[in-house]
Amino acid sequence: MNNVNTVPARKIKVLIIDDSALIRSILKEVINSYPDMEAVGAASNPLQAREMIKTLNPDVLTLDVEMPEMDGLTFLEKLMRLRPMPVLMISSLTERGSDAALRALELGAIDFVAKPKMGIVDGLQSYGDEIAEKIRGAFKAHVAPRSATIQQAREALPALGNRITTTEKIIVVGSSTGGTEAIKEFLIRMPPDAPGILIAQHMPEAFTKSFANRLDGLCKIRVTEAEGKERVLPGHAYIAPGHSHLLLKRSGANYMTELSQAAPVNHHRPSVEVLFRSAAQCAGKNVTGVMLTGMGKDGAVGMLEMRQAGAYNLAQDEATCVVFGMPREAIAVGAVDEIVPIQDMAQRVLDRLRKSGGSGNRV
Repeated sequence: MNNVNTVPARKIKVLIIDDSALIRSILKEVINSYPDMEAVGAASNPLQAREMIKTLNPDVLTLDVEMPEMDGLTFLEKLMRLRPMPVLMISSLTERGSDAALRALELGAIDFVAKPKMGIVDGLQSYGDEIAEKIRGAFKAHVAPRSATIQQAREALPALGNRITTTEKIIVVGSSTGGTEAIKEFLIRMPPDAPGILIAQHMPEAFTKSFANRLDGLCKIRVTEAEGKERVLPGHAYIAPGHSHLLLKRSGANYMTELSQAAPVNHHRPSVEVLFRSAAQCAGKNVTGVMLTGMGKDGAVGMLEMRQAGAYNLAQDEATCVVFGMPREAIAVGAVDEIVPIQDMAQRVLDRLRKSGGSGNRV
């Protein structure tokens, strides 16, 4: 594990909630090995955790999904309504576990870490840097009261009504921490004739297919996990699988998807940087780039290359980001044309595609 170089003025206080004594012990050891964080307590169930939250006042919770007496999702829902705070879910690498983790993000959890299927002691210890980084991200995250995040079901926006334009145009989206809900907000509003959309979201391999299937059931457009060598069609969104980079390629008159298992870029595979650079190279001015919430700087340079190639780029604003890291970095390097709240992002993208302009916060 790579410890940070300097100890902060105050350590991040973490409370562990897991029914497994082994997992609690491992997580405590992992967290305490980093100088900028401390496991201040460990609870075996949510009822015990409720009292420890009051006495220990932790900055971040790690929360298991499946526990006795009260499952993690029920506890999370109550917590986010009564005492909103950053929560990092610890979920099993199963279909059931991935569905539960996605539901947890809907309920207000900041992020999740996948438990390894086998060799849990070595597996969790090897995940030390990932766990630590996600705890730091959760600590910095903007956590809104649950009542403020609940919205009425949103309708898809009116059709563009221009098939020639939408078959030539491409939308590329990058996101990380907080991105699953931001992507959902964006895609739900897309009409059936929206341009093809390629998405790189930092997410483990076992979760991207469940995420795509969940969105497909909510949206007017088709949402799938990218398989590679697909023709990019209007009314379709392609989500990078957790094991590969997703690239946009051109084959004659058609745009195609391509998957690559090349080394991680900016510590990520899939990487937003890889997707954005491929869009800059093969689609140029036909691209609309969208940078959503996320920790770090993945995609900032690629977004600048898109803008230099003639693309129009939008970034989610700080007020609606869970973590204003990736958008901030893209803005800082001069890659962004417009800063937009997430609830307005789909409308602004479609307005741009209709070439009607509109109000916005120019950078």
